Amino acid sequence: MTKFDILILSNGPGEVTTWVRPVVKALRQQLGDDRSVVRISVVLSPCPNASGKEVAIAQSYPEVDRVQGAEHFWQFLLRGKTFENWDWRSRGVVIFLGGDQIFPVVIGKKLGYCTIVYAEWEARWHKWIDRFAVMKPEVAARVPQKYAHKLTIVGDLMLEARDELFTCADAINRVSTELIGILPGSKAAKLTQGVPLNLAIAEFIHAKRPQTKFAIPVAPTLDLQTLASFADPQKNPFVNIFGSSPAVLIESEYSVLKTATGLTVELWQETPAYGLLSQCCICLTTVGANTAELGALAVPMVVLLPTQQLDAMRSWDGLPGLLANLPGVGTTFAKMINWFFLRRKGLLAWPNIWAKEEIVPELVGKLQPQEVAEIVLDFLANPEKLEEMRTKLRSVRGEGGAAQKIAQIVCEEIGKWESGRVGEK
Repeated sequence: MTKFDILILSNGPGEVTTWVRPVVKALRQQLGDDRSVVRISVVLSPCPNASGKEVAIAQSYPEVDRVQGAEHFWQFLLRGKTFENWDWRSRGVVIFLGGDQIFPVVIGKKLGYCTIVYAEWEARWHKWIDRFAVMKPEVAARVPQKYAHKLTIVGDLMLEARDELFTCADAINRVSTELIGILPGSKAAKLTQGVPLNLAIAEFIHAKRPQTKFAIPVAPTLDLQTLASFADPQKNPFVNIFGSSPAVLIESEYSVLKTATGLTVELWQETPAYGLLSQCCICLTTVGANTAELGALAVPMVVLLPTQQLDAMRSWDGLPGLLANLPGVGTTFAKMINWFFLRRKGLLAWPNIWAKEEIVPELVGKLQPQEVAEIVLDFLANPEKLEEMRTKLRSVRGEGGAAQKIAQIVCEEIGKWESGRVGEK
């Protein structure tokens, strides 16, 4: 086989964990593990939701050979040179798995590589992209007919998570039949309110249903001590504002947060935590990529966006996200942006955005723990409501098997190189 480079463009933590991970596995399965023949590189672009650990996560994938962080992206985009001055083989494929779809157009042109875009909700730059791997037929239907030959419906990359549901056998063996997952976020801006709010909610539920268990799948970018600090009233005033009991970290074989009322919340550090999440009867979650993961797993959820701290949410995409995170003036911009957002709020959770209706509850405002707890208790007392939510969540996503289909498209493009048909549009 001719030697090839595969360059994957991605950006945020959700894309790196749920898109890049299954695709690089599928590529190695179909193209083999000989690095002298096929080399896989990952280049990250800036993302307002980035945690700073994306490089380490991508480097942990054994299928990947090289990773460049987002801080060096613009130099690469403009000059075609990586920070470490990587060499590039004469033949290759650029795969877009997050960021802006104009990036593969520019980079593919500079490197002379064919380009493949995974289009979850929209396919753009049809004239200049070689192939589109689209999630659903509805995406393909919006593309002009003259470019239809470039489109392949591959299904939903998020559903690849289901292939890993039962890899966490220990998690499955230890969970209760009534387990509530808590996903308060991974950054300080969300954790400041999210941790004490969710602990207060959990205390109300535990008082009514002591058999209920709780677990936090800890983000890979977050250490346990930092997470626990947000449950300490001496370090976080929102513990008192939400009325939750202080919680202490108990580290052992199975680490937990334990409150003065006797509530214990298990802390799971296995990633991805799909095995654990799949066992949850419902989850309490903040907005973000986690709602997409739960939706793909068809796990019922209640989405919480407390506004007691108006400048807390700074993870907007595009210009709003850049303004909200500017040094010095970012807080002012964040308050203005969030005030405007709350006046003109649309759907927030990804499953609701996909469905264009609220199929999972979105609670926004100065949330009170007891009121949220009563909503959750109603779901627990009426399991048919949870099953209805699961059914709707399953209906809004595409089919699975997307990673293998994307890898097949790569093989087809490589075949064009080897047969001399590269450049066919």
